[in-house]
Amino acid sequence: MSELVTILVATMSGTTEMVAEEVAGHIEDAGGSAKILRMEKASVATLATAKGPILICSSTYGTGEVPDNGQALYAALEAERPALSGLRYGVIALGDSIYPQTFCFGGKRFDTLLASLGARRIGDRFEYDSRSGVYPEEAASEWAGQWFKSLDA
Repeated sequence: MSELVTILVATMSGTTEMVAEEVAGHIEDAGGSAKILRMEKASVATLATAKGPILICSSTYGTGEVPDNGQALYAALEAERPALSGLRYGVIALGDSIYPQTFCFGGKRFDTLLASLGARRIGDRFEYDSRSGVYPEEAASEWAGQWFKSLDA
């Protein structure tokens, strides 16, 4: 596959950025190309004009919120409601199951919003539990291998 996968990162502590870097490496090892973009540097146009798939990589903050650096993009998507029927995307959501009512809500919120705008999710959403005992970048990288393969399907 020659498409560029753009990985959009919403993070508070930097863990999600480490996950994105590992996932990007995995995509490149599989013959693809990936670009990481922190969400504060992204805009509605980033998604509306994307030539390849987007991979949302988001932790969860506070009471199930999108991390600070992703809030402006999320709010702009909600306000502008662009038609994203041509967009294919995936979601890596990080959370802590000690908070079951808001587990992985940062990623889940983006998933729900993108679907409501007509975007098509490829594969299942990956939900990482910080209590799993597995490093998030290892778990997400394993998932990303299958996700990347499914882009050709």
